[in-house]
Amino acid sequence: MPLHLLPNKTAAITGGTTGIGRAITLGFLAHGCNVAVNHLALPRDDVHLSSLHAEAATLKAADPDAGELIDVPGDVTLPETGRELVESAVRRWGRLDVFVNNAGICEFAEFLEITPDLFSKTLHTNLSGAFYSTQSAARQMSTQSPPGGSIIGISSISALVGGGLQTHYTPTKAGVSSLMQSLAVALGKYNIRCNALLPGTIKTQLNEEDLKDEGKRRYMEGRIPLGRTGEPRDLAGPAVFLACEELSGYVNGAQLLVDGGLFVNLQ
Repeated sequence: MPLHLLPNKTAAITGGTTGIGRAITLGFLAHGCNVAVNHLALPRDDVHLSSLHAEAATLKAADPDAGELIDVPGDVTLPETGRELVESAVRRWGRLDVFVNNAGICEFAEFLEITPDLFSKTLHTNLSGAFYSTQSAARQMSTQSPPGGSIIGISSISALVGGGLQTHYTPTKAGVSSLMQSLAVALGKYNIRCNALLPGTIKTQLNEEDLKDEGKRRYMEGRIPLGRTGEPRDLAGPAVFLACEELSGYVNGAQLLVDGGLFVNLQ
């Protein structure tokens, strides 16, 4: 039988139907964790949601001890969305053990051309959404019996370095990292661990067009010591590690780079 690191645990993930969120969702399910995923319920996302359910069913058919999946629609910029996601998970499975604030957007733009609408949308999705949804998760984790859990913020290598076309994006990811650090201090008394994952260049829908530029892709791969850009599945293992009390029970307030060595080779 497969080794399950999160047997009978319950997780909730924002933005869990595509990219990094989807990979973490599938990783959790494979390790026996039940997962509630948030999504925007846009028509263009129907194919991603249906295929995610299909993959979850395939996992469950191959391994009866794999986790179960439910989906909960909602916009993370609205405070009630996080609450509804958490309540749905607890109503189905009784408690919340892991929360991943993953939902985010990144539209590359020149600083002098960034509109107030684009800045506001990026800020409210990436940072306000993380704050509201994480607060809902923490309220549940702090009051359940026994209290405790693991909160994982999906930040970015962009929280540590500048990006000429990301002046509206990098501050939000630095904010997510800072939020996790402060929450590590604020929530430790409830046995809630809060850590950040900082992906490097990962092939997702956020940078798909950018990486179609052959010259830019080759340049990026040349800067990464492992010689390749990342895949969403590269984040699943680190997320499982941070979610698992037996593996990371004394890891709190940490920032874990998952970048193939790019950051240490920025010279």
